Amino acid sequence: MEIKSAVFITSLSRYGEFPGRGLPQIAVAGRSNVGKSSLINSLCRVRGLAKTSATPGKTRLINVFLINNSFHLIDLPGYGYAKVSKKEQQSWGRMMEEYFSQAESLKAVLHLVDIRHAPSQGDRQMNAFLYANGLEFILAATKSDKLSRAQCGKMLPVIARDLAVQPWDIIPYSSQTGEGRDKLLARLEQSLKA
Repeated sequence: MEIKSAVFITSLSRYGEFPGRGLPQIAVAGRSNVGKSSLINSLCRVRGLAKTSATPGKTRLINVFLINNSFHLIDLPGYGYAKVSKKEQQSWGRMMEEYFSQAESLKAVLHLVDIRHAPSQGDRQMNAFLYANGLEFILAATKSDKLSRAQCGKMLPVIARDLAVQPWDIIPYSSQTGEGRDKLLARLEQSLKA
């Protein structure tokens, strides 16, 4: 798949109606500061399409992007940021539940984890939720440029074991170098055709 166009559509505090709802969807989920916005920008090759920030927990809304006029990329708020209030964490949980219960055209969840660390409790909970609900997901390990090839090779089995997938099913991804971009686009294309 080649991404020829990518446009920001809207931000939602609750999942609901938006222009073009009903098109196939790929949701992007991951903990705060895992690099969701950077991945979206590098995947679409549009600088500033998704707002990036050095401050974790920046994405607190559901952001909707239209890709190739044919499907939506749904950027979900990052989970696990300790510095937000309990009330805000609960609000995040409700937002996610609403999204997953109503996203009738969801084709796959792009679950992002940081390749530099073993999966967090939030990563494991997200993974368990995806399995429990029978949702297809693609696991991408971001920030692969921050480790050597050998270090990446050591981390993949750790992530695979914690998240009950095979190491070869994890796509190491770098928003800086573009590593993993072609492989991820191919996987997204498979999911959209399924």
